[in-house]
Amino acid sequence: MPATAAAQAVRAPLGALVLAAALSGCAVAPPGPGTPRAQVLQAWGQPSAEHALPGGAQRLEYASGPYGRTTWMVDLDASGRVLQARQVLNEAEFQAVMSTPDLRRAEVLQRLGAPGEVRRFGGAWGTNTGLIWSWRYPTHDCLWFEVTLADDGRVTGGGYGPDPRCDSPADKD
Repeated sequence: MPATAAAQAVRAPLGALVLAAALSGCAVAPPGPGTPRAQVLQAWGQPSAEHALPGGAQRLEYASGPYGRTTWMVDLDASGRVLQARQVLNEAEFQAVMSTPDLRRAEVLQRLGAPGEVRRFGGAWGTNTGLIWSWRYPTHDCLWFEVTLADDGRVTGGGYGPDPRCDSPADKD
């Protein structure tokens, strides 16, 4: 086969693969402003949680699960139309959480969605007790973001740490 024919034979399936990948990305594209709630539910399914916002607005949470690295929040106005859709597991959102004083458990859930992992800490020798919530997020450094909550639901700290899953033998395959 001449070089040009061989190149065309390779390009045709490769082009089809690129097109399929591009189209599959459209299938999960976030809804645009003005999209009705019913259309969001039809395209994305039932949300993993719903959060009430001021003025009758609502936030639909689409979490990708405990090992997922994305959570989409779709904000709807009081009439049920999309105001915005955004992926909230990112460093800008984490910094906003950490820089907000007196943040409570419900507000963290409303901003970041359900954590991928929850652990209890403290209790020995009269120390404070509480929870550590952790979220995986898209990063090349294999980190996760963690928030420490006191037993009364107040955020008492947080930051970044190494995701223990990165040290798992399953991730080294």
